[in-house]
Amino acid sequence: MFKISSRQGDMRATCHALWSVSASTIMFAGQGIFVPSALAQAVQEVIITGNPLSKSQSTNTVSSLSGQSLLQQGQSTLGETLNQLPGVSSTYFGPNASRPIIRGFDGDRIRVLNNSGASMDVSSLSYDHAVPTDVLTTERIEVLRGPAALQYGGSAMGGVVNVIDNRIPRQPLQGIAGKAQIQGASGNGERSKGAMLEVGQGAWVFHADAFDRRTQDVKVPRNLPCSKIGSPEFLSRICNSASDSQGGAVGASLFLERGHVGMSVSQYQSTYGTVAEDEVTIGMRSKLTALEGEWRPDASFFQKINFQVSQTDYKHTEFDAGAPGTLFANQGHDARVQLRHKPWRLGVGTWEGVWGLQSEQGKFSANGTEAFAPFSNTRSVAAFALEEYALNHWQFNVGARQENVTVASLGNPDPSVDRFEVGQRKFSPQSVAASVSWQWRPQWRLGASVSQVQRAPKDYELFANGPHVATAAWEKGDAHLGLEKANSVDVSASWQQGFDQFKVTAFQSQFSNFIGLMSTLETEEGLPVQKYQGVRAKFSGFETVAQWRLLQSSSSLDLALKADAVRAQNLNVNEPLPRISPVRLGAKLIHTQGPWRADWGFDWHAAQDRVPTGAAVTAAYTLWHGFVSYKQSVSGASLNWFAKLDNASNQWAYSATSILTTTAPGKSPLPGRSLKLGVMATF
Repeated sequence: MFKISSRQGDMRATCHALWSVSASTIMFAGQGIFVPSALAQAVQEVIITGNPLSKSQSTNTVSSLSGQSLLQQGQSTLGETLNQLPGVSSTYFGPNASRPIIRGFDGDRIRVLNNSGASMDVSSLSYDHAVPTDVLTTERIEVLRGPAALQYGGSAMGGVVNVIDNRIPRQPLQGIAGKAQIQGASGNGERSKGAMLEVGQGAWVFHADAFDRRTQDVKVPRNLPCSKIGSPEFLSRICNSASDSQGGAVGASLFLERGHVGMSVSQYQSTYGTVAEDEVTIGMRSKLTALEGEWRPDASFFQKINFQVSQTDYKHTEFDAGAPGTLFANQGHDARVQLRHKPWRLGVGTWEGVWGLQSEQGKFSANGTEAFAPFSNTRSVAAFALEEYALNHWQFNVGARQENVTVASLGNPDPSVDRFEVGQRKFSPQSVAASVSWQWRPQWRLGASVSQVQRAPKDYELFANGPHVATAAWEKGDAHLGLEKANSVDVSASWQQGFDQFKVTAFQSQFSNFIGLMSTLETEEGLPVQKYQGVRAKFSGFETVAQWRLLQSSSSLDLALKADAVRAQNLNVNEPLPRISPVRLGAKLIHTQGPWRADWGFDWHAAQDRVPTGAAVTAAYTLWHGFVSYKQSVSGASLNWFAKLDNASNQWAYSATSILTTTAPGKSPLPGRSLKLGVMATF
């Protein structure tokens, strides 16, 4: 067992010190003592998570949040930060635990990465487990759907989310660069600050960052019951939704003539309320050590070789009224080598390719009265290849991945806990994908892709057997489950002329063995039993975005539109699958004039009545939002003052994709009106 409170003072002190250094640097810049050169070294943003071969990501659907867009959409959780992107919703287990859902897929069908390496937490195990990351120290977040996700394995069949923080610097730097941000919000009493500092000297670049985020219980439009000691019986807040999080990292890279190598050590810790129960909190700690590098050989078949190695030590304890309960832990490592070969001519076109090897190993344990999964070891080794052929206005991509996965249940070392099956399963998932893109006209591009992806069942899908508070059920795995298999197709069309652009994508995935948690008529210790079962299923839907320039003079005015829809069906029983996002529409006006920017728009969510038996129906709702920013230059430093208004009409609403809407009705409405004020400085 660990005590999360024992290190919080040290982490807060570290964050405060780094914030002070950054603030001092800004002050000196304003006085003319220090004029940094980092801004002059800015380079064009490059998509990291997509196809490593293509300068154009046309054969994949890639979304990226960075800079101004990340500042506007940033929230305290990864899921809510990405929730406004087309095709992306969130699991929303209250304001403190929220994981992305892409095209209706959640859990282990969404691969969350940290700097393209595995994020070996336990957020996919349970909806109340948070992803250990914070946007205050994040440089960019990329979301990938399409065939290039195949390079990250079967757990990426729904998509990839890559959180990029530059803790291992990837570009040379001479001088000092950094960022500092402070903000507060009315809806949850947020008080947050974060800072990042990079120093380049000769061939070395050093990095340090830290953040501190604290929130109170979240305000909502109506009164809710609360049995927490010291709280009123009814209050217009989500009971037990406060949080206290800190984190930081140090890293360094050495740049050589033909490459670089770097290392970082980071830590994240948080104490937060789970909202499902009024007295249950989670104390989390995660430590990540990473090493990565790049080598560009002088004369070789391979023109670039990249490698990554990371080790994660993750723990969290669930506390009930302050008393420690179940302890979850996951320790593991991830290693990846990627080799890009030199292009070669074939006819009038050119082949380029990337080959790679990847290895992962994780040791999971859950010890306590609510341990619903056994101790387990999971090992996987994979080889993959991506090839691209460019021919005039055509671009063809093919890819394949072969994995060997071993999942072993070790039971539970407590002799009184004998309900877990001990055993081992081995799987060999195979995945293939192909895509084509055609530049039909100067403004038009058409694309299509097909894939066949297989995923090995996770340890809890095979061996779970216990009470799970987050699902309000007794969960049981099936040790005889086979590979999850999906055949998918995407088609897309995009158009761009000047400032105006439009893109639409349609998709369908057909599963012969979709592994899901299905309701049964059984009960265990007074809880309904839910079993992991493989069923035939079909997912289909579309995503579309558009933007038009309405006015162009000394200022500009743009109209941005978006829409998405997903339909998911359990074909075995011919009823909808649970927790699927309804039809969503969004629109906003974007006005810019000099240093000013102002946005005003809405997101409309249709009613969701396509739900399985026993699931809650959600009503339609509209959330209005606004954003204003003003940029100011001070002797080489840039200040970005901003104000953000969420849920301006104070709408009462429930999320169709949150399991709490069904299992704990009344505990999980969406947050009410909130005004956030802050400033971000870059130098």
